[in-house]
Amino acid sequence: MKLLVTGGAGFIGSNFIRQWLADHSGDTIVNFDLLTYAGDRSSLADVERDYPGRYAFVRGDIADPGVVGDAFARHRPEAVVNFAAESHNSRAVLDPGAFVRTNVLGTQTLLDAAKAAGLTRFHHISTCEVYGDLALDSADSFREDSPYRPRTPYNASKAAADHLVRAYGETFGLPVTISNCANNYGPYQHPEKVIPLFATNAMDDLPVPLYRHSENRREWIHVEDHCRAIALVLERGQVGETYNIGTGDERSVEQIADAVLEATGKPPVLKTYVEDRPGHDRRYLLDHSKIRRELGWAPRIAFAEGLRSTVDWYAGHRAWWEPKRTALDGQLDERTWSATRR
Repeated sequence: MKLLVTGGAGFIGSNFIRQWLADHSGDTIVNFDLLTYAGDRSSLADVERDYPGRYAFVRGDIADPGVVGDAFARHRPEAVVNFAAESHNSRAVLDPGAFVRTNVLGTQTLLDAAKAAGLTRFHHISTCEVYGDLALDSADSFREDSPYRPRTPYNASKAAADHLVRAYGETFGLPVTISNCANNYGPYQHPEKVIPLFATNAMDDLPVPLYRHSENRREWIHVEDHCRAIALVLERGQVGETYNIGTGDERSVEQIADAVLEATGKPPVLKTYVEDRPGHDRRYLLDHSKIRRELGWAPRIAFAEGLRSTVDWYAGHRAWWEPKRTALDGQLDERTWSATRR
């Protein structure tokens, strides 16, 4: 099978491409990526070296119908896996339009191309955040049929994309699936995200910034477990269905910071506290019993093991992340959220 993977030079996409090619010896992948600040072809240098003839890269914008159409015409994919997205909540507060363009209009552009091409599957990667948030003391978790209640521009743009994917399935018969996943961590994640941010700052004795409500919790999954789940949905998931991908392993931001500081051997004094960004969610937790029951998936990587290996990866790949962190200087100041409230 030939897959078109959008956003494949990003964090989850690059890990998926590496895993899929290793596990599916007869398949080929076309990686379609715009290479924004969050995309890096060097994340797949080993793939380009190890899979000649089975991997190709196309630089392009999923919101550009001409470029997308040309990629479909030249490469004739049988399936699409759509990772391409703007995904940083804090950036979405500052520039919501960029998130609507990529996450909503870009997804619709891909859906139109997929409909015209007669694909066997269009799989869309979404997020737990479309469901809104839960109270810290709630006994609830989000099911696939839970109502959508997005609270930030990023969440709303992903929710809108999910609705479009379902609509193209219902209206045009496009064979679609969707997966909503918990917070990912692992190698090749951009240093603006919380675990690599904490790890790389701690390594250099820089402040580790926590939001004031540091008791807020997230459910965590290692990216390799997430990619295995996506593969199962592609191979055996039912067309038209949505699958939650979670672990049940919740950690507060404070616990994450403490775990990273312990893993790096750095003191707690590095922790600093900044004001919460607008719309900061309290808690996410997915009910992932459906994918366990129907597809036999279960996470394999325990959080303590995964965090340690992730911190070790960043310690050994400074040349990959340090330029990215330097490029962030002056772009986003998490200490200034009070100025955005009106």
